Amino acid sequence: MTLSHENQSRIIEMAWEDRTPFEAIEQQFGMNESDVIRFMRQQLKLSSFRLWRSRVSGRKTKHLKLRGAEVSRGYCPSQYKHR
Repeated sequence: MTLSHENQSRIIEMAWEDRTPFEAIEQQFGMNESDVIRFMRQQLKLSSFRLWRSRVSGRKTKHLKLRGAEVSRGYCPSQYKHR
């Protein structure tokens, strides 16, 4: 799969966001969790990849089936505010 630079940047951004589940990335880009992990390993420096993996491993908000009902959207209320 060939991705544009914009789509690569968006996948990385979505993968770093705590509230964006892997299922949203799969729905939008056709990449499941293992594909995203492989992609992130290729795109990030090793130290950044390790930091990302430790951050998302076990994080309930990264999986729709594990997240609580109080998490109803892919971003927190303070994100994407107009300045």
